[in-house]
Amino acid sequence: MSTLTAAIGQFAPGDDKSANLDVMTGLLRDAADRGARLVVLPEYAAFTVPTMDERFVETAETLDGPTVSGLAAAAEELGLTVVAGLNEEAEDGRIHNTLVGLQDGKVAAVYRKVHLYDAFGYRESDRVIAADPSTPQLLDVDGFKIGMQTCYDLRFPETSRALVDAGADVIALPAEWVPGPLKEYHWNTLLRARAIENTVYVLAADQIAPAGSGNSAILDPMGIPVAALGEAAGIGVAVLERSRIEHVRTVNPALELRRYRVVPEV
Repeated sequence: MSTLTAAIGQFAPGDDKSANLDVMTGLLRDAADRGARLVVLPEYAAFTVPTMDERFVETAETLDGPTVSGLAAAAEELGLTVVAGLNEEAEDGRIHNTLVGLQDGKVAAVYRKVHLYDAFGYRESDRVIAADPSTPQLLDVDGFKIGMQTCYDLRFPETSRALVDAGADVIALPAEWVPGPLKEYHWNTLLRARAIENTVYVLAADQIAPAGSGNSAILDPMGIPVAALGEAAGIGVAVLERSRIEHVRTVNPALELRRYRVVPEV
């Protein structure tokens, strides 16, 4: 197909996992009512408290746990592909910061965060295991290839480039972009940079306060916001166009002209 209607959803996940699932299901219904086929929800959408502590480990789930199963059932009912984040069970008393891509009522793709947020006074690695870079698992939605990355990965351009090298037309980017001085500025600037330098659509779904900064957006391959949200919970919807990607890559063939490749650090 030549177009894809996509949505971003932002809200403030809390410590009540059942309530979080209810909110997410409501956002999915709103998006489906507006014609969406793909919905991106925030990082740690299954459970969040403002300060990372043992509760992230205690409430962690497997990929067939109640949150993923509930989202998968809702996505199947509504005919949606959904990308959302959760705290996934792992070994040695820590978790994985995981994204699931849900399609046809099941987990179709998984991404575990590679770059952990050990910055700005925060230490995600105290509770989270960093995944090794690996071959991206892409989702196919109406002929568009969707790659996944998470929050702090945004500060590492190689992450996005690796997805594009694998064939991604769209980058789904769930986040819990922790508020702070200049953080919204960084968020908005980096989102535009990743769209522009890779000539792809970027679907960025952030948490809102207290743990996130909001400002979720869908950016086109020239870095233009085609849907944007502020500080409140809700969804943004936009039509992604194959012709827009092709046009931008004709006038700005940056991927074709580059002379460097991304190689994972060993």
